[in-house]
Amino acid sequence: MPVLSQVLPSPSPSPSPGSIGGFDGLGSVSRWQRGRERMVVAALFLCALLSVLTTVAIVTVLATEAFGFFREVGILEFIAGREWTPLFNPRHFGVLPLLGGTVMIAVGAGLVAIPLGLGSALYLSEYASSGVRTVVKPLLEILAGIPTVVYGYFALTVVTPALRYLAPETRIFNAASAAIVVGIMILPMVASLSDDALRSVPRSLKEGAYALAATRLEVSTGVVLPAALSGVFASFVLALSRAVGETMAVTLAAGATPQLTMNPLESIQTMTAYIVQISLGDTPAGTIEYRTIFAVGLLLFTITLAMNLVSHRIVRGFRERYE
Repeated sequence: MPVLSQVLPSPSPSPSPGSIGGFDGLGSVSRWQRGRERMVVAALFLCALLSVLTTVAIVTVLATEAFGFFREVGILEFIAGREWTPLFNPRHFGVLPLLGGTVMIAVGAGLVAIPLGLGSALYLSEYASSGVRTVVKPLLEILAGIPTVVYGYFALTVVTPALRYLAPETRIFNAASAAIVVGIMILPMVASLSDDALRSVPRSLKEGAYALAATRLEVSTGVVLPAALSGVFASFVLALSRAVGETMAVTLAAGATPQLTMNPLESIQTMTAYIVQISLGDTPAGTIEYRTIFAVGLLLFTITLAMNLVSHRIVRGFRERYE
């Protein structure tokens, strides 16, 4: 009689508990996870590399074209010259009128946005109820979503007539009108970022001040604001950088007169407005007039970079002081 084990087929080996669908346990699963993590890290690295390469490409193009400009025009003439007439004869390439117009717009916008924005942030963070804050802050941030060309037409149709009523000598295109609308434009940035910085102050600091019989105003200005000064100052710098780089509203409101003046009621031209004027296509590529936009763009890039570096050092100093 044959043995039962010789008649019945031998059972196939049962799969191990960790072997499912070809994966032999936790080892294969962990290898798959490590491979997926490597892919994610590689994708994130490519994103960061793309950002860096884009910045390098922009700087390279600006520097290359500007070098061709500075081979024909001296740097001292460009920086210290008081006349800017690259499209007329005799041609002058002094960028001070454009630089002065840009600084005038940025300073005027800061005078409008910084006090109003900081006051709004203090009210929203320290005084407003939750219901008022829920309504007011979204309404304030709506200003950031309005197209800049709308601000330009608002300056021409509302702000400039009001200025001409108060000061009849005001030109139709003037720096004051442009500064006001740019200040309104950057107001939400100052208010929102400052509000976030003020609300991040630890509650224990405020409670300690109230325990010492300090008033709400003393707590807001003497405790909360100094503790959040790094974030508040960062909002100022970001808003001013936005004002320096504004184009369309300034082009429509301030005009296109490159003159070195301290009168905000006269027409001026900023660096960004000049770049728009030359970029319309009327100037042949490769000419000295065409290369002026790259020289002006390189100067504008240098100014904004310097502002960011200085603000970074100041913000770090405030943090080290109050931490």
